[in-house]
Amino acid sequence: MTETQRKVGFLVCLLTIVLAVLDLQIVSAATVPIVRDLDPAHGIDKIPWLVSAYALASAAMLPLYGKLCDVLGPKRVFTGAIATFLLGSALCGAAQSMTQLIAARAIQGLGGGGLMSVTMVVIAHLKGPGEKGAGKGTNVGGLVAGGAMAIGPWIGGLLADHASWRWIFYVNLPVGLAVLTASAFALKLPEQHVRRPIDYAGAALAAAFSSALLLVTDWGGNQYAWSSPVVIGLILAAAAALALFLWRQTRAPEPVLPLSLFRVRELRLGFAIQAIMGGSMMCAIYYVLIYLQVARGIGSSSAGLYLLPMAVGMSATGLLSGPLAARGWTARTFTVSGTLTTALTFVLLATTTGPDTSLWLIRTELLLAGAGFGQLLGQLILLVQDAAPRHQLGVATTSIRFFQTLGTALGASVFGTILARMYAAHGPGGDVSALAGLTGAAHTDGVHAFIDATQVAFWGGAGLMTLAGLLALRLPKEHGSQGPAPIREAEPVPA
Repeated sequence: MTETQRKVGFLVCLLTIVLAVLDLQIVSAATVPIVRDLDPAHGIDKIPWLVSAYALASAAMLPLYGKLCDVLGPKRVFTGAIATFLLGSALCGAAQSMTQLIAARAIQGLGGGGLMSVTMVVIAHLKGPGEKGAGKGTNVGGLVAGGAMAIGPWIGGLLADHASWRWIFYVNLPVGLAVLTASAFALKLPEQHVRRPIDYAGAALAAAFSSALLLVTDWGGNQYAWSSPVVIGLILAAAAALALFLWRQTRAPEPVLPLSLFRVRELRLGFAIQAIMGGSMMCAIYYVLIYLQVARGIGSSSAGLYLLPMAVGMSATGLLSGPLAARGWTARTFTVSGTLTTALTFVLLATTTGPDTSLWLIRTELLLAGAGFGQLLGQLILLVQDAAPRHQLGVATTSIRFFQTLGTALGASVFGTILARMYAAHGPGGDVSALAGLTGAAHTDGVHAFIDATQVAFWGGAGLMTLAGLLALRLPKEHGSQGPAPIREAEPVPA
């Protein structure tokens, strides 16, 4: 591959990252216009499925995408994922009912599961001969992801207010078609010409496990009580699917998640840290926004602007990681620094958040959170890619995204349960949803009880990131002055 083709391929990957991040952010700004247009009477009850359908389909496909990259080659899987995502986007824009829109979001999610994960596999193949560690892929990728995170809700609101909510989905089409066209000519990646079996049974079991787990975290304590037959049945189904999946991986000739990967210390630690980061990042974003709306009376759209400092922190980390790597920072250094920075941020949130806390202090703490998470998002992927056996690069890269998805789901459930029970034990009205209807002294007491519950959640985030920091300290030390040195590569283990 020529240097020009590498540059064009890198630009293609950046555009794909923009598609992935924007789609996660942009839909949230248009839920009200969507419901008003498609189903004003009952559509509000179906809004959660706009997110859940995409998340379930995306998580279910992640393990299979990694194996397909290793078996078929990353280019075919990359173009297939984008084509599926564009088909889903077109169907979303043309939907005439909430049911059609939810089904189209599921199709979009089937492709969306590969937008970020498979793109990182492609970036790994775009590196020059012998190039490892932090490079421009991580630096600029972090900048683009942070910028897209910041402007996503704004673009969504702009399109919904001045055009139509349908353009939130149609806007993906020209960008996606440009990516497909450029990738057809520029991406010259290795392809596999020897047919190898694909463990579809294992992929189905992984999909069943992740779908059941995501439904448990979404429905438990919200739509259904934790002790309800529905939630208990889903928990049992998830446990059974996990057991069968692990059994299948020990017997399949080409498993979708080879258990041999967990013999490599960098991989098992990287997977664990990424899962912890997923849950903690959700806590930092979601509960700060809820605090701003419930305790400080800030509107949802205005509260969303408080994510800008976090996006700036992530982008700044992307820009600075290259110079820091040149000064000797390794993937281990970034991981240790990132986990400890985010742990410190949670401690600050837990100790300073109150009814009269300066909003500029909250912005500063979110900036610090962005700097911490920004050090982890790209570096953990690089660490895993450098440590994975070359023939298992695809499955290792998508696995780290899979563990992040599961960590995010579990974090949402655990932190939500903590906050709800803490408020129920000390706050008036029984649950947080009753807080909006309280007045006078009861409302004041409710706000203080909610803040206390939120602080407990932040302390939980601090504990998790401290645990992640301890795991990061167990990573092997690296040496080198040109960015993160190559982590020792494990000997290929027959799948």
